[in-house]
Formats: sequence, structure tokens, C-alpha cells
Amino acid sequence: MEAIKGRRWRELERPPTTRALCEVAEKLSATPTRMLPEDWQPLRDLGFDDKACLEVAHIVGIFNYLTRLADGFGLQLDAGTQRAAQTGEALRRPSA
Repeated sequence: MEAIKGRRWRELERPPTTRALCEVAEKLSATPTRMLPEDWQPLRDLGFDDKACLEVAHIVGIFNYLTRLADGFGLQLDAGTQRAAQTGEALRRPSA
């Protein structure tokens, strides 16, 4: 997480699919108007077709949209989510 937050994710050993997804997500998030067909090629080389690439773009776009809304409205994490983020402990559904 810290490597992603610090934009040092490239320093980590990651499987090719994870690396390709991160590269596309980073560029699509930061400079979407500079995306070129060759930016998608690493995913295509891994077997992603047009539909899968579109799904990746939708997921990246939705996360960008939601975080911008949350930031724009000044939303804060609830205490349980904040604790999970700090400790790495998984969130659990409340018992019924």
C-alpha cells in the first residue's frame, strides 16, 4: 500500500497482469487524453480482448469518479475502516 501511495509501485515485484493493470490505471487516471492504443498492448498481450479492456477502463473510471466525489464532499472514513487501513486487518460484516 505504501508503495502505491508513494507512487513507487514499479519497485515491487508483481505478476505481469498486475503490472500491466497498474500501468494502464495510472496513465488512464493521470493523463487520460494521452492514452494510445499501445498503452493497452501489455494487457492485450496477456489475453485481454476489447471487452476486458473496456471493463478495466470502467473500473478505473468508477474509482476515479467515486474518490473525486468523496474528496469534493470532504467525506471521511468511518472509525472501523480507518482502523482496518492502519492495521491491515480485514473489515468484517456486523453480526446480525
